[in-house]
Amino acid sequence: MWKKLGDLKSKLYIKTRKKGSNKIALLIDGPNMLRKEFNIDLDKIREALEEFGTIVIGRVYLNQYASDKLIEAIVNQGFEPRISAGDVDVEMAVDGTELIFNDNIDTIAYMTRDADFLPAIRKAKERGKKIIVIGAEPGFSTALQNIADHVIRIEENFALDREKLEKKKKERELINKEREDEE
Repeated sequence: MWKKLGDLKSKLYIKTRKKGSNKIALLIDGPNMLRKEFNIDLDKIREALEEFGTIVIGRVYLNQYASDKLIEAIVNQGFEPRISAGDVDVEMAVDGTELIFNDNIDTIAYMTRDADFLPAIRKAKERGKKIIVIGAEPGFSTALQNIADHVIRIEENFALDREKLEKKKKERELINKEREDEE
């Protein structure tokens, strides 16, 4: 049996894009980046980061005013929401600093526009971590871009596809209905 599989495997060609080998922690400044005017699709952010490696930690930092719909959307996209009653930037910076000492993380990606995270980024670089900064105009800090190893600028190609989102929602509803019917 194994030989047959081996023979089959030699005739099977799969086109793959070489992906990066880094283990990435993605920290998203929700109030700063998940705004209606940016209309960002987090799946497209994930795809852009695949060039550098695999996201092993994905957190979205939100304030206490975040809507239940936003929190649900974040969870459905596979990210961990972190709700803060205080300043979201402080919690995100503390987590970013803590990740410096995580040996399972090679790269820390900050999705933000402001320079509040410069001290945490400097410490991460001192400890040998690679830094990716993902941001958008207006207000994308030049200092933040200059300190990063890689910069991803969010433009129209990162826009949320409402049709795709509705299709995913309908697929989830169908799966949930099928599960209910089985029970």
